[in-house]
Amino acid sequence: MSAESGTSGEYYYDVSTGEVQRVERRGQAKDLMGPYTSAEAARSALAQARARTEANDAKDREEDDW
Repeated sequence: MSAESGTSGEYYYDVSTGEVQRVERRGQAKDLMGPYTSAEAARSALAQARARTEANDAKDREEDDW
């Protein structure tokens, strides 16, 4: 079941279903990213993770080039 925007609480992104879930209805821990403070933040979980990975990869490349 998807979370509704505008309600307060913790939200999780379920990578197995692609849905945002509220803390009360969250799936298995192995499939979750979070917690996030809003449904919007949880919805962008994969994009946030991708951006952090790309930034860390770029930093690693710079450090290897010294």
